[in-house]
Amino acid sequence: MTFTFITPLRIVQCVLTIIVLGLTAYVVDAWNGPFNYSWSPSSVNFLLFTSVWTLLAVAYLAITPVHFPNLAHKWAVVAVEAITMIFWFAGWVAVAALWGDIGCGSRSGVCGAGTAAIVFGAIEWLTFVATTVMAALHIRRSARSDPKPDPTMQMQGA
Repeated sequence: MTFTFITPLRIVQCVLTIIVLGLTAYVVDAWNGPFNYSWSPSSVNFLLFTSVWTLLAVAYLAITPVHFPNLAHKWAVVAVEAITMIFWFAGWVAVAALWGDIGCGSRSGVCGAGTAAIVFGAIEWLTFVATTVMAALHIRRSARSDPKPDPTMQMQGA
C-alpha cells in the first residue's frame, strides 16, 4: 500500500529540491556579490549542500530498488532517508533563525528568496518525514514476516 505513494513523493521531493537549490544559490550569489559581503552565511551554504545531497539521495532511493535491488538494502534505505530528513530539518531551521536574527522582513530580492527557501525546505522536510516513516514501517513489517529458524526442525531433519 505504501509503495503507491512513494513515486509521487519522490517526484515532489525532487521538484522541491530543485526549487530550494535555485533559491539558495541565488541567496549565496547575492550575498557574495561585489557590493555586499565577501562571504555567505554557513546556514544558507548548508541548505545549498542539503539540496545537492538530496538530489543524490533521491536518485539512489528511486533507482536502486528497481535496477539494483542488491544495493537497496532496507537498512541502507532507512539510513539515507533519516540522514536526509535530519539535514532538511537542520537546514531550514538554521536559515529561519538567521532570517529572524537579521530582521529580513522584505518580500522581494534576497530576503524573499531566503524566506521561500525556508518554506520549501520545511515542506521538503515533511516529505522526508513521511518517506522515512514508510521505510521504517517496511523494516518493522519485514522483520515480523521473516521466519525464524526452528532448532527442533533442524535436528529432526538431520
